[in-house]
Amino acid sequence: MIYDSILLCSIFFFSTYFFLVITDYGEIESGNLIYNGFLLLMAYLYFCWHWTKGRQTLGMRSWNINIITKTDNELSWTQASLRFFCAILSFSFFGLGYLWAIFDKQKSTLHDKLSRTKLIIDEA
Repeated sequence: MIYDSILLCSIFFFSTYFFLVITDYGEIESGNLIYNGFLLLMAYLYFCWHWTKGRQTLGMRSWNINIITKTDNELSWTQASLRFFCAILSFSFFGLGYLWAIFDKQKSTLHDKLSRTKLIIDEA
């Protein structure tokens, strides 16, 4: 998560520059819903595109972690979208959705349960 957070910050940095250029803003007001939605879209595209096209984000690649469905298939955009938005909820409630994995028999997070996905470690 830390690796992907660093990468996401750089995406937000360059996306903000692009946002400023296309909107001709001198500054972005705090709480600007259009800007916040734009950054959410950038995060959504980063995660879902990587999950559907290569089964891993760049951060996951560092640890040889892949994401697949419970039936061992690649994720569809629908499943990736569901996982993305459920992960936001998992994180929003003090990370309880992530802590769920400590007590789960399959060591799955809450958003993996809800999206019917699982993480696997590639032994390559």
